[in-house]
Amino acid sequence: MDVQRKRQVRLFVALGAALLLATGLIYTSFNASSEARQPSELVDAVPGKTYEMTGKVVKDSVVKTGNGIRFKVKDRDGTGEALPVTYRGVVPDPFREGREIVLTGTVENGVFVGEPDTLVTKCPSKFSEKQDQ
Repeated sequence: MDVQRKRQVRLFVALGAALLLATGLIYTSFNASSEARQPSELVDAVPGKTYEMTGKVVKDSVVKTGNGIRFKVKDRDGTGEALPVTYRGVVPDPFREGREIVLTGTVENGVFVGEPDTLVTKCPSKFSEKQDQ
């Protein structure tokens, strides 16, 4: 085989390997991600399965306990039935009633039990019409 032919074969093999690796990376990244669910979607949640939940903290529902907090969350648009939540861990400074949150945890006996240190508070956009204070 001449030198030019060997270079072409190597180039095609390298491009094929790069294409396979890129495809595997894209597949893994899309397959591993999970969409955050709203409280109304967790009514029939599988006990023990981990979910990422997003929603708005219901006003007058936050209660501090000895080693955590309890509160209720509704869908992001404020509709649906409120889902009780218990959480132990670091509470972000912007956390308050009416704010959107994202929390990872499981549903046990109709209560969303958040995993420690997974609570994230979404701050209201400065571009939205109405801001929560």
